[in-house]
Formats: sequence, C-alpha cells, structure tokens
Amino acid sequence: MSSVRFLSITGAAATLIALASCGNPQTPNPSTPEANGSPATTSQTTAPPSTAADQQQDVDYMTALGLMKGHLLVAKELLDQGKPEQAEPHIGHPIEELYADVENQLPERNVKDFKPTLNTLHDFVKSKPNAPEITTNYKAVMQEIDQAIETLPASQRQSPDFILSVINQILSTAEEEYNAAIANGKIVETIEYQDARGFILYANTLYQSIADQVSQDYPDQAQTLESSLNELQNALPSATPPATPVMTPEEVSTLTQTIQQTSQTISSSPS
Repeated sequence: MSSVRFLSITGAAATLIALASCGNPQTPNPSTPEANGSPATTSQTTAPPSTAADQQQDVDYMTALGLMKGHLLVAKELLDQGKPEQAEPHIGHPIEELYADVENQLPERNVKDFKPTLNTLHDFVKSKPNAPEITTNYKAVMQEIDQAIETLPASQRQSPDFILSVINQILSTAEEEYNAAIANGKIVETIEYQDARGFILYANTLYQSIADQVSQDYPDQAQTLESSLNELQNALPSATPPATPVMTPEEVSTLTQTIQQTSQTISSSPS
C-alpha cells in the first residue's frame, strides 16, 4: 500500500481548514478598550474552540494507526499459517509507509516512539521466523499502538461520528487495495488483497466499540452498517486469496459507499 493513497484520502482536510478559519475569533484592535486593559462592554471568549481542522487531524492520526493495525492483523494470520515470507511485508509497511504520517505528532501527544518495537518484530520475522520472541514483540507493538490511540480524548473514541469517520477512511483505502488486487476477474496481487482484508478486519473491530450506542440511537442505520461490514469481511474470507474473487471491485465499492452514506445520515441527525 502506498502512503500516497492514504494522503489522497485526507485531501478534504484543506476544505475543512478553510471552513474552520471563517469562525475563528478576531484579534482585538490595539485601539480598543479590551486591548488596552480597560473593561470590555461585552464578554469575550479567550480560548478558541477546537476547529474542524483539529478534528480532521485526529481522524487522520487514528486512521494511520488503524491501518498499521490492519497490516499487523493480517500478518498475524499469515504467521499462524506458517507463512512468514508473506507476513513480512505487512510488518514492513507500517514502518515504511505509515509511520511518517504520525511520527511528528507522537511527542506532541506524549506517545512513546514505537518504531523500535516494529523494527525488532520485522527483523525477527525476516531472520528468525520461528523465534518465540515474535509473539512477544507482536503483542508489545499492538499494545503500543493501542496506547497511541488512547491518547485521543475518550469523548472522541466513544463518538459514533468520530469513529465512523475513521472507519470510512480505512475502508476507502481497503477499497483501493482490493481494486488493485484484481484484474480480468482474478486476484493477481496477493499483497494488496491481504492489505484490504487486514483493513476490513480492523474496521469491523473498531465498529464494535460504538455498536451498542449506534444500535440504541440509530437502529435502522445500525442494521445497515453491520450487514455491510459483515458482507465486506465475507468478501475476503481469509488471508489466502480464493481462486475466484467472492466480489467484484464494483460490489466492494458499493458496500463501502453504503457505509459512508449511512454514516453521513448519522452525522446529520439531530443529537
């Protein structure tokens, strides 16, 4: 998977920044009483609210971490199947393609640099594929990614709007990977197929964190989301590609669009 693809997903952030800037409070003119220390005639809000750009940055941050987890989920499947040579690229991709998307933010968010743990896992899989340390390092890196996610406010991690935004960006990448994997009705790129499976697996796992709330507040939409996510996962039934694709790229695209449109319905509903 190319990091360029991920960056293309987040192009909407520029629009959000422009929209957000329209609502920023203006700096007082130096000639006004407020600027000179005199009492203001009306109350002013000194701390600006979180902007749409901030929100999008958090969505992008969690999306990058989610894509890492998707890679690692499918890598674990392949390791369990005794296929370390196929698992290796999926451990390498978070290092080579995704880490740069979050690296500069980690100190700002007080997150431990987990690239060394990823590198250690990658080295073991390449050089000692049967080493028991692989299991230990795999658990460690997954835990460190989870800790990086947990630095986001709980209000976001528990928000259907926020989590569905992350899911939709992850699924957009999965859709691109699935499309790249298939040519002339056959799966011709195994790695891209496996990428798509890993991303869909994590999207399903992530949805479970908000499933109860969505079911309670939006029962009709919840049914659509759950059935569509299940269909997507069934379209990629295992890390080993089927001889014939279960779904065409167009059918996978239709499901991802259904999930996106249903998510927008939830976002636009009165809170």
